[in-house]
Amino acid sequence: MKTRKKSTIFLVLISVGMSAQDTILPLWPKSIPNQHQSNEEEVISKSDDGILWVTNVQKPTLEVYLPSKRNMTGQAVVIFPGGGYYGLAYDWEGTDIAKTLTANGIAGIVVKYRLPRSTSITEGKNVVPLQDAQRAIRLVRAKSEEWNIASNKIGIIGFSAGGHLASTLGTHYSESVYEKQDEADDLSARPDFMALIYPVITLGAPSTHTGSRTSLLGEKPTNDEVDYLSNEKHVNKDTPPTFLLHAMDDDAVPVENSIMFFDALREHNVPTTMHVYPTGGHGFSLALKDKKLKGWIDLFFDWMANLD
Repeated sequence: MKTRKKSTIFLVLISVGMSAQDTILPLWPKSIPNQHQSNEEEVISKSDDGILWVTNVQKPTLEVYLPSKRNMTGQAVVIFPGGGYYGLAYDWEGTDIAKTLTANGIAGIVVKYRLPRSTSITEGKNVVPLQDAQRAIRLVRAKSEEWNIASNKIGIIGFSAGGHLASTLGTHYSESVYEKQDEADDLSARPDFMALIYPVITLGAPSTHTGSRTSLLGEKPTNDEVDYLSNEKHVNKDTPPTFLLHAMDDDAVPVENSIMFFDALREHNVPTTMHVYPTGGHGFSLALKDKKLKGWIDLFFDWMANLD
């Protein structure tokens, strides 16, 4: 009996160790761009349905989950949780996704990115999330050897507004949006692939998610501001291969967002796969309780395994 108890404890310790993050890193080693000191405090809370929410992000970070070295595929996915650019559904569309990736040999890295509604942001509110996204993928590339990641197998995944940020990175990765802070900023910010899950893509009417647009651009944006972050308009031949997933009955972010992006990718001969489910609504994350949807992550893993 004593031996069995020891084994049980050992297995529990292994389980706990596998589910814990390997490290949490600050995104910015020096000053955080477009931000000043304020009395605003970051808020971490739980919603009525148990989702961990982060609002008023003050110090953007990477939370890194690595599979065991023997199981690693060499691939990594940088994760952008959604939340309408108002907050981050940090476990539901962040750490839960990272843990699922690591169970399949893929490094999962959650970005706690700044939100434009924060009163700590000094200027350029609409570009602040992109600053954090560019810095995130560059930092992962800089750490790739240390984390046993192939530097040319680093992709991104974003959910809802996080999908908008991911598609913004995938179409605006070459733009200079902050001043260099260290050698990591010499590296490419282009994702090697991207997955957009029920994503906000356009900020134009009638298909946009109004909450995300208002958070990013305010109540009365100019046409140029809307066009700049309507990412279907910025696809080109160098846009990364893309996996798209949406439900037809999504009443928060219309499925037209994914369809517009798919059409733009196809027009420029960018490899893309799109899965549209008849039902599922919005914000379903892994959809583990939905018999029809719960296998979507396996489709994503198969897609990743067949990338060139």
